[in-house]
Amino acid sequence: MRSNITGGSPFEPIIGFSRAVRIRNTIHVAGTGPVGADNEDITTQTRRVFQIIEKALADAGASFNDVVRTRMYLTHVEDWEAVGRVHGEIFRDIRPAATMVVVAALLNPNWRIEIEADAVVPSP
Repeated sequence: MRSNITGGSPFEPIIGFSRAVRIRNTIHVAGTGPVGADNEDITTQTRRVFQIIEKALADAGASFNDVVRTRMYLTHVEDWEAVGRVHGEIFRDIRPAATMVVVAALLNPNWRIEIEADAVVPSP
């Protein structure tokens, strides 16, 4: 059984995506940018991304404790430590598989970070 989780973006039906998709006990959260923190520093942008991801997970019946993988896309290599510190605050004890990649650009040129997450919840 598939459940599409909306994030409320007006672009979801235009582009054809969901903030997250849950299939049985697996949840995939789409690449998430720092909407609303576009012009903030990298730490603030990263915290905003995780706020959005946390809501998507909750809407899908999960939490950060269920996250098994994260993928972080940075536009500035020098941001890796600040991003890593925020990631560590959230996942210090959970320790998902994590990837951090530097990319040339993201959809919004002011975004310095975009993150994807996958979670697995216990079967009922």
